Amino acid sequence: MDPFDDLLRSVRAEGALFGRPVLTAPYAVRFTDASALTLVVPLRGAGWLVVDGESHHVGVGEAAIVRGPEPFVFTDDPARQSVVVDVCCAAAGEPTGETVLLAGAYGIDRAVPPRLLRVLPRVLVLPDDGPDCAPLRGYLEAQLAGDHPGRQIVLDRMLDWLLVCTLRTWFDREAPSWYRALTDDVVGPVLQAMHESPGTPWTLASLAARSGVSRTTMAKRFAEVVGEPPLSYLTDWRMTVAADLLARPGATVAAVAKRVGYADAFGFSSAFKRVRGLSPSEYTRSA
Repeated sequence: MDPFDDLLRSVRAEGALFGRPVLTAPYAVRFTDASALTLVVPLRGAGWLVVDGESHHVGVGEAAIVRGPEPFVFTDDPARQSVVVDVCCAAAGEPTGETVLLAGAYGIDRAVPPRLLRVLPRVLVLPDDGPDCAPLRGYLEAQLAGDHPGRQIVLDRMLDWLLVCTLRTWFDREAPSWYRALTDDVVGPVLQAMHESPGTPWTLASLAARSGVSRTTMAKRFAEVVGEPPLSYLTDWRMTVAADLLARPGATVAAVAKRVGYADAFGFSSAFKRVRGLSPSEYTRSA
């Protein structure tokens, strides 16, 4: 599993809030879900997202993702100062207005997704021009309108699909350095090894062997492409995995330490507190 897979595999819409706001101009609705991510997809009509004072047009055939938790506005006129109504993604309506939205809110509480949130902009708008995503729109609207058996599960999985399609398109166009590194002949195999087996006692030599180059060559290339030394990246990834494990019921510090490559709980606890700012026990209680 590569780093991109690791970012997305835990982004799941389990019981996600869905809405189908039906809007007739003039309108300006403020989304107040306080969600980590909100997906906004016009099923009919178009409008403007106003996020932190900046306007972003979103039309049919496009999908927008807003990184929360701060509220944002969807409106027919970005200059509008009134007709603001607070809504959440649980709001719904009959499809009689000029604009019909699909809005899905993600509350993300696991440790891996924050790595995704750190690289995403506050708002992104992308055309949904992929053949694997476009057919979903009509079916989504039908599911939102009906009360079919298993409706929530269907909507959750379809939202996952549409969100992943949108994120993958954005990463292909606006990729951070570590994402581009996945295709690098030297760095790619090293990242793959770290993510596949964070508990392996990796050294610069053993990581370099994955790429068939010297330690010096690997370390220099990794720092150039990723922006940090390989062992620093490895430590951060291990602590991210550890945070996810610590949040699970029944987890012990010793067991988690072993899973992420530490021989004893003391060394792991020191590293975790240095990276996360909390001891493993404090983190478990907060989680």
